[in-house]
Amino acid sequence: MKKLITLIAGSLLILTLTGCWNSKDIQTMAYVTALGLDYQDGKYISYVQVLNFSNVAKTEGAELGRNIPNWIGRGEGKTVTESFNAIYATSQIRVFWGHVKAIVCTENLLKDVERIKEAYDIVNRYREVRYNVLLYGTKLPLEQIFIQKSLLNFSPLDTMMYSPSQIFSQRSFILPIYGFKCIAHMNEPGSPGMLPTINIDTKGWTEDTKAKPMLRIDGAYFLSHGNLNGWLSEGDLRGYRWLQKKLERSPIQIMEGQRALAALVLLHPKPKIETFFQNGKAFFNVSLKIEAYVDELTEDVPEKELEKRASKILNEEIRYSYKKGLDIHSDIYRLDQALYRNYPKQWHELHEHKDFILDEASLKQIQVKVHLLHTGKYKGRVE
Repeated sequence: MKKLITLIAGSLLILTLTGCWNSKDIQTMAYVTALGLDYQDGKYISYVQVLNFSNVAKTEGAELGRNIPNWIGRGEGKTVTESFNAIYATSQIRVFWGHVKAIVCTENLLKDVERIKEAYDIVNRYREVRYNVLLYGTKLPLEQIFIQKSLLNFSPLDTMMYSPSQIFSQRSFILPIYGFKCIAHMNEPGSPGMLPTINIDTKGWTEDTKAKPMLRIDGAYFLSHGNLNGWLSEGDLRGYRWLQKKLERSPIQIMEGQRALAALVLLHPKPKIETFFQNGKAFFNVSLKIEAYVDELTEDVPEKELEKRASKILNEEIRYSYKKGLDIHSDIYRLDQALYRNYPKQWHELHEHKDFILDEASLKQIQVKVHLLHTGKYKGRVE
C-alpha cells in the first residue's frame, strides 16, 4: 500500500512539470540570417551575419532608422563543418540557423562546382536550415557585403539580399534564385546553373552629403558540367529577362537616334521555344508574346508604331544576350534543355562527342509580339 501511494504521488508530481526542459531562452541565442562561403589556400572560410533585434523589433519608443552595428562571425577550416565549429568556439552563446535566408558565395568557391554542392549539402542537411534559402555570388569580400544596411538605416533584413521581391515588383531584371533550384539546374542535362551576383553601389544614394552604399544585383555567374563558365553583367543579360515567365515589370526606352520618344513598361512575358532539325543539327525558334503600357511619352507616336519599335528592341536584345552567353560557353536561355525534354534520343546523339552544341546559327528566328494595354491616364503627349 505504501508503495502504491508513493507511485501515485510521484505520478502527480510529473503532471506539474512544464515539459520545457530542452527549451532555450530566445534572448540568449545568436540568430544567423545570412551565410557567406569562401575558399582560399585550401581552406573553407565561413562568415555569418547575426540578427540584431535592436533594428528589427518594433518596440515602443524605439528610434526608427537608428544606426545599429551589424554582427559578423568568421571561421575557417579544411571542411565547411570545421569552419562552422570555429565560429561556435568564439560565439559565446548558442548559434541558431533556423532564420538563414541567404547564402553568398565568392568567386573562389564557385570555381569548383563540387565545392558548392558540398557546402550546400552540409548546410541543407542541418535540420534547422530551411529549403527556401536564396543563393548569390559576389566578387567582393564577404565582410563588405554583410556590413551593408538598407535605406534609412533599416535592418539588413530589409535589403534586396533578403527581400528581392520588393525591388522585383518595380524593376524586374535578373531573377533571384533559391539554392535548391540552382543545384537542380546544375544537375539537370542541358541546363546551366545561374547565380545572381551582389555588388555595392556607392553613387545612387546619399545621407545629406554623405554617400551611402547600397546593395544591388549587377549580373550573374553561369555554371555547368562542374565548371564556372563565366560572368555576365546586367547589360549583357538585358535580353535574358524577356524569356523569364516570372518577370513582373521591366522598362525599355524607344529611341530615335539619340532622342528618346517614349518609355514603355513590359509585363508578363509568354515565351515559347521550338526545336527542329536540319542536316543532323538542332536549331531553335523563339516566339514571345508580352504586354506593355506607356510610362512616358516625349513625342506623339501611334500605338502600332510603339508596338513595332518595342518588338524590334526585344528581338535585338534577345539575340544580343544569346551571343554574350556563347562567349562564355553558356546556354543562358536553356535551349539545350528544351531539346533534351522534347527529343531525348536526339539530344544524346548530338552530345555523344561534345558537351556544348550551340553556335550563333543555332538560334534561327526570334518573333516578338508586343501588345500595348494602355497609354496611362493620357491618350497622347501632354503639351
